[in-house]
Amino acid sequence: MTDGNTPAGMGDTGRAALTGRDVVTNVSAFFPCYNDAESIGTMVAAVDAALETRVDDYEIIVVNDGSSDHSSAVLADLRVTHPRLVVIEHESNRGYGGALISGFGAATKEWIFYTDGDAQYDAAEVTKLIDAARADTDIVQGWKLSRGDTWYRKVIGRVYHYTVKFLFRLHVADTDCDFRLFRRSLIAERPLQSTSGVICVEMMRRFEYAGARFVEVPVHHYERPSGRSQFFRLPAIARSARQLFALWWRLMVRRHD
Repeated sequence: MTDGNTPAGMGDTGRAALTGRDVVTNVSAFFPCYNDAESIGTMVAAVDAALETRVDDYEIIVVNDGSSDHSSAVLADLRVTHPRLVVIEHESNRGYGGALISGFGAATKEWIFYTDGDAQYDAAEVTKLIDAARADTDIVQGWKLSRGDTWYRKVIGRVYHYTVKFLFRLHVADTDCDFRLFRRSLIAERPLQSTSGVICVEMMRRFEYAGARFVEVPVHHYERPSGRSQFFRLPAIARSARQLFALWWRLMVRRHD
């Protein structure tokens, strides 16, 4: 994969020397938002301040995925104080994957950074991802130093992690760490398809299968400050299991990758 930021005539040694802000010169930062009115303002402010220290050209995108709280009002106020913010409103909830597909489709920059809008990750740590990028890097993937959840969520998370690593032959250290910086070209020609939470597995499988070059960086993970996760309930877990099996059948058995 070629690197558009490498000066013409620069040899392999020169390319290898390019790091961080020399490689990542423009970024689309994106947050899916579903009933995250209490946290989305913190996320937008944190990523705005962080990106301002690393890149001159960036945008911030929030997809409000049919929230029933006052997220729309919060986002309207944020657009006044953060002029780089673009808000996409879904009239009804399209699911986590649907929100990601909208956000990725709206991104215009060479690199996409995304994480969730619930503030379990520190958006300011995007600088860690940027600083870790090299000229031959396609994706900088976070891995959680420790999981800021209750013990049973940690257990479920570990079971899920090892299950998807085995089923989809993944090698990434933390399959469900939604804190990523990657080249938009990875999904520009063939957008992702899953509209549920299994989109992250589809993404990792797609990237690894395409030979994308990974760098992995430790990041912090915190207890959810407000609201509750939609995943850690029996109906949601059962639904995710069905969706995961359908994705496995499509990608690993029928080889529609």
